[in-house]
Amino acid sequence: MLDLFADEEPWQEALADGAVILRRFACAEAGELLTAISAVASVSPFRQMVTPGGYTMSVAMTNCGARGWATDRHGYLYATQDPQTGSPWPAMPALFRAFAVRAALAAGYPDFRPDACLINRYAPATKLSLHQDKDEATLLAPIVSVSLGLPAIFQFGGLRRNDPLKRILLEHGDVVVWGGASRLFYHGIQPLKEGHHPLTDAFRYNLTFRTTGLSE
Repeated sequence: MLDLFADEEPWQEALADGAVILRRFACAEAGELLTAISAVASVSPFRQMVTPGGYTMSVAMTNCGARGWATDRHGYLYATQDPQTGSPWPAMPALFRAFAVRAALAAGYPDFRPDACLINRYAPATKLSLHQDKDEATLLAPIVSVSLGLPAIFQFGGLRRNDPLKRILLEHGDVVVWGGASRLFYHGIQPLKEGHHPLTDAFRYNLTFRTTGLSE
């Protein structure tokens, strides 16, 4: 499936108080970002994590940066080591960090300094249930979320799980940034539909950059 709008100039769409969609913001650097994802995954492979309740997540994940998001039987945490390999997470590529800082600045967050990047790989029928990003020690920094490959329906709600949801189509190169009043809004991804993208084949990749606020 080709992205008919890939050549359009980037533009912005307001999503909520403190949240914005940067349409096509990542298109120009998508190839380089995907190459960097492959390099990270060659060191810390994608895996389906198991939640504390014993549920195996359908989306495959890995991390890079000083901290990596993981789960264990006690809960969710940011760890300095990959529990699968026992080694430190791969360093965050300079391209990742520079891109995330630029995207945050474009969305109105000038002081973003990410130290963690969660990388999700979606295959057809995989999803991410509604959740809050609340495991960081500081909630002052925004979340920067980058979509690459197949399109997906992004759900964005409110501070309560049962708040009304906005359902937004995110396509290749779109970036969502949220913080401030919407920093703890529930969000998720509906099951991915089958398709083909010239850069990612049957997959969608998502980068989420965070500032954990945790000391080394």
